[in-house]
Amino acid sequence: MNEKIKLIWDFRGHEALEIAKHHCVHLKEFSEKEKLTFYEIATNQISEMYSIAFITVNKSDMITFRDALQPHRGEVSS
Repeated sequence: MNEKIKLIWDFRGHEALEIAKHHCVHLKEFSEKEKLTFYEIATNQISEMYSIAFITVNKSDMITFRDALQPHRGEVSS
């Protein structure tokens, strides 16, 4: 089974959730344009002033996504 990596972007402030949602649109557009496989693109509201956008990809594709999209951080995903 392929190891999955979650690439994460952090957004803070009053509009954090809306910005994270908009960022997901760009993540999906990039993946489709480049014909890259992903498992999930979503947001998570941590608090009223802090949200994240993330994409879960195969470890083998992580460098392509990382170099092009410059996530703030990443973690191994189950």
